[in-house]
Amino acid sequence: MTNSIEMQVAAAVDEKRLWDRLMSMSEYGATPAGGVNRQALSAEDIAARRQMKKWADEYGFEITTDDIGNLFVRRDGTDADQNPVTTGSHIDSQPKGGKFDGIYGVMAGLEALVAMEDAGIQTKRPIEVIAWMGEEGSRFQPALMGSLVFTGQLAAEKAMSVADSNGISVEQALRETLDADPEIGRRPTGFAAAAYIETHIEQGPVLELEQKTIGVVTGIQGIRWYGIEVLGEEAHAGTSPMKHRKDALKAAAEMVGALEQVMEDETDTVRCTFGRFEVFPGSPNTVPGRVFFTIDFRHPVTDDFEKLAAKIEPTCRAHARGCEVNIEITLDALPTVFRDDMVETVHKHTKSLNPPFKVMPSGGGHDAQNMNRICPTGMIFVPCKNGISHNEAEYASPGDLAAGTRVLAACLVDLANR
Repeated sequence: MTNSIEMQVAAAVDEKRLWDRLMSMSEYGATPAGGVNRQALSAEDIAARRQMKKWADEYGFEITTDDIGNLFVRRDGTDADQNPVTTGSHIDSQPKGGKFDGIYGVMAGLEALVAMEDAGIQTKRPIEVIAWMGEEGSRFQPALMGSLVFTGQLAAEKAMSVADSNGISVEQALRETLDADPEIGRRPTGFAAAAYIETHIEQGPVLELEQKTIGVVTGIQGIRWYGIEVLGEEAHAGTSPMKHRKDALKAAAEMVGALEQVMEDETDTVRCTFGRFEVFPGSPNTVPGRVFFTIDFRHPVTDDFEKLAAKIEPTCRAHARGCEVNIEITLDALPTVFRDDMVETVHKHTKSLNPPFKVMPSGGGHDAQNMNRICPTGMIFVPCKNGISHNEAEYASPGDLAAGTRVLAACLVDLANR
């Protein structure tokens, strides 16, 4: 059972304060349709970071940033030499994003720290809330950039050289961001953490459909992106006999149909998406000579992920209809499995606080998958209306957001006192 200290902190979570801070953050990059456009290292991001500093300063929390622009809010523990327990998510959004994706995890972490202050609870270990830089990947690629650099999976020099669509590099945008807030302290990138827990809206419909308030997350689906180029031969639509054509579009369409059959799954666990399809030269009376399309393939179980992924290339080549096929893997992340003890920590405190819950994997990628490489990691989900996310219509209720924050606060106190 959750002990009295953890229950005290959970009870001190203030639903209205959490909601008000989320709404305050939604003003930075607000769109006319009620969403948010707050790109990484943009003016809107800088404004949101300044607001984080104001809130941190109110409670005497230390706020720092590292050399890749990750932001840290620290509440000290009684033993400063202990590695901190960490939580957080991201401030940046999609170009037409919602008010809750990412920022909820940062605000939930901050609310958990404030609840500890209000409850008069001190922990042995420090606790740090992290706002990761560039999680979405909408301005700078790859996605999860800040946590990739933090965990040593992406060289800082390589990240710094990445440029957005206007030719502005991460290095340039980061310099402007850091110069805008000289009062925020600097620290090296990367440190040892005792644990990490990320709280997030589900970004899917499962919790809402099953009328559950909390998702106890077991891990994150593996994801592999493919870029498929099909090279045929342009020809006159009226004079070229059908049997002699190398029609790149027909070949690509046949590949998609065949892959749909390969990915058939009665349990509806597999995710396979063809999100981009480009046809060249794009003339009504010319046989297409080139097609480019993408595949987003996901599965939460490593063995099944590898078995199905291994069928993608041969399936494409088998349906090429005489065309040349070039296949490039542009993103590759194996399934992430959280440690049993971390899943059990979230499970235990969820049961003690008594909201309806579901044990489930994450369909989307999160910074937690990178942190899982360096420390014990877990995640907490709450529902979002109709499963909508990466959309200006994204919504999560104040009560559900507070429920997830209460579970988070209990988990953080537990982990920080071990």
